[in-house]
Amino acid sequence: MTHEVSLTPRDALIIYNHMVVDSRHRNRTDEVFHALADATRRSIVEKTFQRDYSVSELARLYPMSFAAVQKHVAVLERAELVTKRRHGREQYVRSNLAAIRRAEKFLQRYEELWRDRFDAMNEILGEE
Repeated sequence: MTHEVSLTPRDALIIYNHMVVDSRHRNRTDEVFHALADATRRSIVEKTFQRDYSVSELARLYPMSFAAVQKHVAVLERAELVTKRRHGREQYVRSNLAAIRRAEKFLQRYEELWRDRFDAMNEILGEE
């Protein structure tokens, strides 16, 4: 017995949005790599390692609106790659080294896995 499920185009759109666009179910690692996938956000992280920048200062460095830079900073903040502190009317952004180190540890696990595989392959090839 087969069960057919009939989806309307609206149902398919909802499922698509839930699977692909919905960010409520992302984990911390997903948030970090999503944030770092954008060149502007990577640049903001790099700049704010050197010193704290106000959001206004950052906005002057990029060819986009203040609101767009604010959104980039919000994505970075959600991923815990930067922190913000208020000083008067300004909000200052600083990179969070701990979050970068978590991402680095995640990538190191894959590097170790591949190194082990290459070592095993070299052993096999060396036996012949």
